[in-house]
Amino acid sequence: MTTVASASAARRSTFALFRRRDFALLWGAQSISETGSALTLIAASILVFQLTGSALSVGLMLMATALPNLLVGLIAGVFVDRYDRRRIMIAADLIRAGLIGAAPLLLPFGVAWLYVLVIASSAVGQFFSPAHASLLPETASDEELASANALMAISSFGPTAIGYAAGGLIASQFAIEWAFYIDGLSFLLSALLIWRVRATSPRADDRTTVATVARNLRAGASFLVRAPSLRSVFLIYLPIFICFGFLNTAALPFALRALRATEFEYGLLPGVEAIGLVAGSLLMARLADRLHAGQWLALSFLGMGLAELAFARATAVPVALALFGLSGFLNAPSVIGRQLVIQRGTPRELRGRVNSAFFVTRDLASAIGMAAAGLADLFDIRALFLIAGATVVGCGLLTLALPGLGQPSAEWRRMIRMLRAAPAAAGLGLGRAAQPADIDLLAAHLLALGGLGQPARAALAARARVYDAPAGTAIVREGTVSDTAYFILAGRTVASRIGAGADRVLEVHSPGDFFGEIAALTGVPRTASVIAERPATLLELPAAELRRLMRDPLINRALLSKLTERMVRMGMVALPGLGGLDQELLRELRTPDPAERHMIGHLTQ
Repeated sequence: MTTVASASAARRSTFALFRRRDFALLWGAQSISETGSALTLIAASILVFQLTGSALSVGLMLMATALPNLLVGLIAGVFVDRYDRRRIMIAADLIRAGLIGAAPLLLPFGVAWLYVLVIASSAVGQFFSPAHASLLPETASDEELASANALMAISSFGPTAIGYAAGGLIASQFAIEWAFYIDGLSFLLSALLIWRVRATSPRADDRTTVATVARNLRAGASFLVRAPSLRSVFLIYLPIFICFGFLNTAALPFALRALRATEFEYGLLPGVEAIGLVAGSLLMARLADRLHAGQWLALSFLGMGLAELAFARATAVPVALALFGLSGFLNAPSVIGRQLVIQRGTPRELRGRVNSAFFVTRDLASAIGMAAAGLADLFDIRALFLIAGATVVGCGLLTLALPGLGQPSAEWRRMIRMLRAAPAAAGLGLGRAAQPADIDLLAAHLLALGGLGQPARAALAARARVYDAPAGTAIVREGTVSDTAYFILAGRTVASRIGAGADRVLEVHSPGDFFGEIAALTGVPRTASVIAERPATLLELPAAELRRLMRDPLINRALLSKLTERMVRMGMVALPGLGGLDQELLRELRTPDPAERHMIGHLTQ
């Protein structure tokens, strides 16, 4: 007998995610690698400042880490979406281990070699970062995604604190070569852990050519242009990352000149900031679902901006350390909030390109800010910090008004009330027959339908119905049985599941999204309730027509990718109802590890 296992049957500890083997391995790999990278970066920055005495030279050093992303970042995202992401990460770690390990051998020939190695290592890293960000959602359920991002932020920023402090200590007490040796070893250990990960990722069926890469880039760009929340995230982070680039680079001359700090005390500044990020991330693991992601971004920017304004007026090292720690604590909501926006708003097969595009935006803006740090050689550095802090505050206010991010608390509370009232809410009415124009509207939002000709669209419309759902309408209810799926033509809907007596938001659906495909294709009861959070227009398809539609390879891959992703996240068994689908593709999209197979076998006994 087929059963469905819910990961949220009981409220679990935040750290229960470490029971997921793949997540624990990814977390450990990042922790080790980030420690070594932070150690090298801080030591190299100090070395350059010692040799040149120029804030601009430090900025150029840090810009060298961002330059490769501007050249290969977007292309790397295409490859991440076309090949095994795990293997890409392993190869990137091994190559970087060799490059960093060569640094002590080349440093005697001039500091220019340090720039060369940093650029080369960073170029390889452009393939690792989007692969890691794209693979993470495969290791946690939708309900655990906020906690997964919070814990992954800890694995990034906690080790960074250790690396920064160790880098400053090594630069002042030991030979600089030790920093590079330790970093090279960290990449080797990271590769070993990732090698043991078994999470799957989509692979392309066709050959990778220049034309294919160009076509994939256009598809990714088209998706970004049409997604309001993603557009807003990219827009608001341009000035934010410019300010971050400036603040991180100018922190060294600020500490040494304005605060009269030692090099070791400078190493503590970013270290305590990372500790603050860890503390904030631990808190966000429990609170992330309490507010809309856009609200967390706004609160984070406002808090960080005010902390930077206070830092600009600091005159003592202890005060500066406390403010840096506070700024890191307040940064955690923005780090986790933006990841949730990107992960929940991006289809599985596009995650590599969207994450790469974000990293390109980050590095481009950061490079501008790093170059602006050279102004500290010409103007009062405190005044420059005041300008940067005020800019971050302004970004926090702007976030409240941006499409897809700005959501007043009253609107969020209204959605929660709708979810609680869903079991008793009115359902859909009789609807109307679909028209070819409805299919054209859906195809404008769902790229996979773009290849359907007019005869196919007319045939699809003849078998579909369209419903207008006022806000608060219960479209489907968890536990009911149905053989229809729904596609969003306009408006917005919200999916939720009942766990421990409370509703948990799983997904927010926008035009082009779909839901109900699991129940339609397998015959199992509905796995979630869906309500219209705003007035919505829905296209309803019966299971027979959905299967007919999936004969198209592009549509087949798009629908099965989302279906299997949801099944894996909810711990669902391989269902007999999937027998008529593309089994080879299903095996590729869903390959549970031994621990998961053991759990599934136990649940079906």
